[in-house]
Amino acid sequence: MAIDHVSLGVRDLATAAGFYDAALRPLGYARLVERAGSIGYGRRFPELWIHARPGMAAVATDTGCHLALRAASPEVVSAFHAGALKGGGSDDGAPGERAYSRVRVFAAFVRDPDGNRLEAMTILGELPAAQS
Repeated sequence: MAIDHVSLGVRDLATAAGFYDAALRPLGYARLVERAGSIGYGRRFPELWIHARPGMAAVATDTGCHLALRAASPEVVSAFHAGALKGGGSDDGAPGERAYSRVRVFAAFVRDPDGNRLEAMTILGELPAAQS
C-alpha cells in the first residue's frame, strides 16, 4: 500500500503558494497543477495539494498532526527550513540530528502561514539495538 497524495487546507491560496513554492523547491517538488482554489505539488504527479479554505481557523498547534517529507541529505533539509522561513513560515524545530524509534535522522520542522506543521527529514543510519 502507498499513499497517493495529501491535501491541506489554507486560508489564502496566494500566500500559501509562496510558502510552499519556497519550502518544497529544495525537496524537488514543483507546482504541477493549478485549478481554481487548488494547487498540486509533486515531482511527476501531484502528491501534495493545497486547497483554499478562506473561512477556516488557523490550525491549532496541539493537533498532533504533521506532514513529514523525505529529503536526500541534511543540506536539503536545511534548505527546506530556510526556504520555508523566507516563504513566510515559522520555525517549529531547527535543522538537526534526532533519534527516532529505530533510526537517527536529520530533520527540521516548520509551520506554514496557516499553522500546518511540516517536517523534512533524511535518515542518517540505524540506532544500535539497545537504543531502539
